[in-house]
Amino acid sequence: RDNMSISVSASSGQTEDQLDRLAGLERLDALDRRDRRDACAAAEAAAVRLGRLDRLDSFDAEAQGRALLKRLVDECGQEHLVSGWPRDRAASADERRLQSQLLALHRSLAGGLDGYVCRARELLEASRLGRNPLDGYRPSLPVGETLDFGRGAFLKYEEEGLAAMRGAAFVLVAGGLGERLGASGIKLDLPAELATGTSFLALYAQHILALGAAAGSAACLPLVLMTSDDTHARTLASLEAGDYFGLDRRRVFLLRQQAVPCLADAGAALAVDPSDASRVLTKPNGHGEVHRLLHSSGLAAKLHGDGCTHLVFFQDTNGLVFNAVPAALGVSVRRGLALNFVSVRRRAGDASGALIELVRERGGGDGGGRVLANVEYNQLEPLLRAASAGASGDEPDPATGWSPYPGNCNQLVVALRPYVEVLAASGGVVPEFVNPKYSDASRCGFKKPTRLECMMQDLPWLLHRHAPPHAAPVSFTAMDGAFTYAPAKNSLHEARKNAAAGRSPASASSAELSLYAANCAILRLAGAALPPPAEATVAGVIRLPATPWVVLTPAFKPSVGIALSRFCGGAAISLTASSGLLLDGDITVHSLSLDGALRISAVRGARVTVRALRVRNAGWRVRELSPEEAADEATPEVLRLRGYALDVLEERVLHFGVPGEHIVDEA
Repeated sequence: RDNMSISVSASSGQTEDQLDRLAGLERLDALDRRDRRDACAAAEAAAVRLGRLDRLDSFDAEAQGRALLKRLVDECGQEHLVSGWPRDRAASADERRLQSQLLALHRSLAGGLDGYVCRARELLEASRLGRNPLDGYRPSLPVGETLDFGRGAFLKYEEEGLAAMRGAAFVLVAGGLGERLGASGIKLDLPAELATGTSFLALYAQHILALGAAAGSAACLPLVLMTSDDTHARTLASLEAGDYFGLDRRRVFLLRQQAVPCLADAGAALAVDPSDASRVLTKPNGHGEVHRLLHSSGLAAKLHGDGCTHLVFFQDTNGLVFNAVPAALGVSVRRGLALNFVSVRRRAGDASGALIELVRERGGGDGGGRVLANVEYNQLEPLLRAASAGASGDEPDPATGWSPYPGNCNQLVVALRPYVEVLAASGGVVPEFVNPKYSDASRCGFKKPTRLECMMQDLPWLLHRHAPPHAAPVSFTAMDGAFTYAPAKNSLHEARKNAAAGRSPASASSAELSLYAANCAILRLAGAALPPPAEATVAGVIRLPATPWVVLTPAFKPSVGIALSRFCGGAAISLTASSGLLLDGDITVHSLSLDGALRISAVRGARVTVRALRVRNAGWRVRELSPEEAADEATPEVLRLRGYALDVLEERVLHFGVPGEHIVDEA
């Protein structure tokens, strides 16, 4: 019994310990259940409070919208917005929708919606009376750098630009659709050329990557894209589909441009959508918005704080722009420029802006002084006529046949430090303008609604007004547009008319063929034997470049100087007029005889030396579309935009997919 009693006592002790532990667990579980109940109750209470705040915010926004609409009606002459609305009753859903839209516009506009209407009235009245905004200014020839493409000072500046490239960031203005071209999507998705089918967006990414690598940058150079409601989603989708084309997505920034209200008449009445009386028509207000967005987003200051020294602004369909960028950056660095316009020779009478030194005597509204600025073509003729008492206008220089004033092509190199300071002082709001199309001689009614617009090339006015001239010098770097500026803007129909009138076609076809011609010019500068430059009519567009189709990718041509160094064979390199050549990667060519089509590509880390290579084949053929093909929607849109197709009959392809040294020697 004693033994049994001891055994039972021991067993009972163990059971009590277990019970104590169980009781402790139950107490913890009870506390946990209580904490969970408290947490749920707290969450429910928070949700109730948030709901109340949301209702208050909604009520507050609704009240603000009502107050704004009342102010617009009572003080800004917008009675038509409430015409037909019954009085003394609660607003309907449609009326609340209009108030909500107006409030959103009010919050996004500098000076609010009433400030926008006030500015619009002043600008519309000046336009109605035919006032020239440049009255009081005297034009003079600007002073800048003029560079001979691929030679002398160009190559020296280019080396300096490459050395400074690690501090560069790129700003691509991409708010427009391809409607003017006849394209259904965004312009950035269009192929720059048919030989590879590379889109403009992919091409620009390749250039940025190649420049960063050539400059020895450890990090990907930043890219900022300004989009609009029309292009934002599709631009983002293209980046995602292409895995950002090799760019570091953390260094790619999208800024969405806000729309502004349209104006129905000279009294600045807000234009109502004909299909929806509870909606005001809106449109983007121009690429000058990019400066305000860079400021309001804090991105300009962030890039400056991250060590960026310069911004390079460019537009969406100029495949030649990066031929000019390194040299222009070199000019900016050496001369300490706050703003450097990349410019081209301009034909007198062209529908394009000109760079002019404007001089105003003391007593002007801005205090006098000088400003080098872009003058739009519709203001240029009156300005020059007024300055010469009617003796001369926008006329060519007899010695050169070109306008004495460089042409603006909306490619800017901007020093970040003064830029950030001026943005802080001005809010990044560049001067606005209005360009209504009047319906009759009274200049009161419009053929279609207009809106206030602004242009990124008007940045000199902000520098002029908010920075001392010695701290923000503005100049230009002029180059031959045949090698640096060939935008794709116009439909094939418009291109034919422009070419016939002696103007640039600025079409998808002229942009593509100019790209091949510029690459052929690099080959000639290197001493290669090519047919002389010629012209041809393609798909009804006259005087287009007729050269071999040469594609030098950014991986082969980070800069013009590097491309020249890779064609080291001189006259031992020859191409016939009908040849097609693609070079992609680190490739050095000593001897090449080409009559046909050849593609040579090398992965990163592979170095290819072409010591001797002779290629003869049927090559590529440019085939104009028949009228039936051009009208057939089954024909790919990118071909209909050009009026021709590229048929690959036969080609030689050499691809080097393994890093290391590779020799091609078929002597």
